[in-house]
Amino acid sequence: MTHPPLRVTPAAVDRVAQALTFRDEQIVRELGRLRVATSLQLQRLLFAELGGEHRDRTRRRVLARLVSLGVLATLDRRVGGVRAGSAGLVFMLDVLGRRLLQQLRFTAGESSRPRHPGTPTDRFLRHSLTVTELYVRLVEGARASSVSLDHFETEPACWWQDGVGGWVKPDAALTLSTAEFEDHFNIEIDLATESLPTLNRKLRAYLDLYDRGQVNAAGVLPRVLITVPDDRRREATDRLIQRLPAPADQLLHVLCFENAAAHLLNEMQK
Repeated sequence: MTHPPLRVTPAAVDRVAQALTFRDEQIVRELGRLRVATSLQLQRLLFAELGGEHRDRTRRRVLARLVSLGVLATLDRRVGGVRAGSAGLVFMLDVLGRRLLQQLRFTAGESSRPRHPGTPTDRFLRHSLTVTELYVRLVEGARASSVSLDHFETEPACWWQDGVGGWVKPDAALTLSTAEFEDHFNIEIDLATESLPTLNRKLRAYLDLYDRGQVNAAGVLPRVLITVPDDRRREATDRLIQRLPAPADQLLHVLCFENAAAHLLNEMQK
């Protein structure tokens, strides 16, 4: 991981903040939301209006400049291996970037002394980049539809108290809307790395919320979408849901990840 020296002074933060472009600020905010993203994911999110080689060159130049300033850090490994080049780089906020995020009021209450981000494990990275990919696909789909992605949070910002002293910890929470409807979802990204009994306990926690009449900050109990990597895992998860008590069949839904974003957007337009 690349990063500047640990000490980041307020003067340094102010100096870099004054030099940030609007796109720079968007990158800081999106990585504050998502934690990690590949170079291509950031390109799809924030450089989509540019065309062809100009888009690629601009993306490389902007991200390299933010790394050189200490706003972003790159992980030592690339998605897709060495041959992926700069497109496979994985970015996260470095210390100065986290300070800038606080200044942009997107992390109220976070420690005033942010440290260098630790190097994530392969499992954490794969999971987090899958959450990021879902967000990117929803943003791309919303651009081409009448659906608005009003809200998308990742953990721990999307966690909420269960009413009995514990926490429900979805991987993400989102709100979609059209001119007529609004729908809320909690997202569980399942990569088939956990046992089905572990997944069963997670899903029962959502049914417990229903039984106690718990709602989120918006006053609703969101539906739960579980995304899985393949049909085999989808069928196993579907059988698990069928064995759970009502209203599991209405509250819990499972889809292969590849279909998840398109399904959510299409359902809102029916």
